Amino acid sequence: MILANSLYLNFAIPVIGACLIALLHQRRRTVELVFIGTAAVLLWNTLHLFDLGEAAYFINVSPFSLIDSIPLAFHLEPLGLLFSAIASSLFLVTTLYAIGYMNANNEKHLARFYFCFCIAIFAVMGIAFAANLLTLFIFYEILSFSTYPLVTHKGNEAARNGGRVYLGLLLSTSIGFFLIAILWVWSSTGELDFVRNGFLQEQMPKEALIILYTLFAFGVGKAGLMPFHRWLPSAMVAPTPVSALLHAVAVVKAGVFCVLKITVYVFGLDLLSEGSASNLIIWVATATMLLASLVALSQDNLKARLAYSTVSQLSYIVVGAALATASSVAGASMHMATHAVGKITLFFCAGAIYTAAKKTKVSELDGLAKVMPITFIAYTVAALSIIGLPPMAGSWSKWFLLDGALQAEYFWVAIAFIISTLLNMAYLLPVVARGFFAPAKDNLSGIQEAPWMCLLPLSITAISCFVLFFLLQELHHFLQPLFS
Repeated sequence: MILANSLYLNFAIPVIGACLIALLHQRRRTVELVFIGTAAVLLWNTLHLFDLGEAAYFINVSPFSLIDSIPLAFHLEPLGLLFSAIASSLFLVTTLYAIGYMNANNEKHLARFYFCFCIAIFAVMGIAFAANLLTLFIFYEILSFSTYPLVTHKGNEAARNGGRVYLGLLLSTSIGFFLIAILWVWSSTGELDFVRNGFLQEQMPKEALIILYTLFAFGVGKAGLMPFHRWLPSAMVAPTPVSALLHAVAVVKAGVFCVLKITVYVFGLDLLSEGSASNLIIWVATATMLLASLVALSQDNLKARLAYSTVSQLSYIVVGAALATASSVAGASMHMATHAVGKITLFFCAGAIYTAAKKTKVSELDGLAKVMPITFIAYTVAALSIIGLPPMAGSWSKWFLLDGALQAEYFWVAIAFIISTLLNMAYLLPVVARGFFAPAKDNLSGIQEAPWMCLLPLSITAISCFVLFFLLQELHHFLQPLFS
């Protein structure tokens, strides 16, 4: 009963918040307080779930059945708890940032914006705690639809075009691949529940497993594998808080989380590591990792550069899952957290620069750090974490991924990780160099830091990039049930 109530609260809190926002939509300050309060209470309840301990793992909670006695079911397990903690903690800092950003830039329809944000977080909680593939698919689709109004928030032609690409690609991959894979699993095994070590062992021929794993990986379009990645840069027409939601809090992390969860709890690490079911996806994800980094190098628009960086970094997680070794899965799981705090900081900084200086291009940032030192210091810290330099959090996840590639004897993947890291430096550090060391081309008088509600969140997440470095041992111990 305690488990069920705690889980149901994680769904009820964002829904109640969304309803209150809809009812109070004409009272802007009250709506903002409700938005912040919803995030704070959700984080408190999510942290409470950790107190239930391993005894509560894999106990299914089902409010009702869906079709053919397949329940809408939820459970606790380490990967889902980690994802829910990432999402709820970053949701809180994003609420502060969103309020500061939207007010400073005189954005309209704020109540609708906050309402959809809450519904998106509700969907994320469903994905995090889904106990079977059908429940996962339902909340995956809710997330796609609830974030569409956020992508098209500005209402102009560019926003509508970006929204069409966003929703079109996500729906076509989920229905054309993801749903087909789920139906195939159900017809072949009669099982959809996530279980320890997976349930496909010896139930399907080798060739079928290769096709099935490929369908799942491409079907989870939110994971950003090429050639189904274009929705991500297209969605950059949205306000920066939405970019932060897409890249760190919800959408892309939901994608790679689904790949990890299906890998661990449907296929099982033993099945994948001993066979070749994931070989094609290892090749595709590694190619995506390198090609997206090369595209990022060519982007002058800062948000577009960060968007292609996200495409590349997501593939680190997909490669880690597909390698199916203890180290690679640990590294992939850790990279969900380390990339989340690093990338959300970078997007917060991009939004702060736009808010304060109305600059969107890397080539326009010369000398700007002199008048916006906090923003550029935060950017530098987050960039170093994404690159993987100690003592920043990203160094641990990259180390485990590299070790996992060597354990699996995929030496060319290890080399690709190293090349990608060098490319990370090439597209992230020019912003630092221009901001701190290049002479200003424009008159910077009158430009100052963004409002404190933008500065505080990016400072918190930047500090987290450093603090997480010292907590990764505890995180690795927490994830041990995944591969023990």
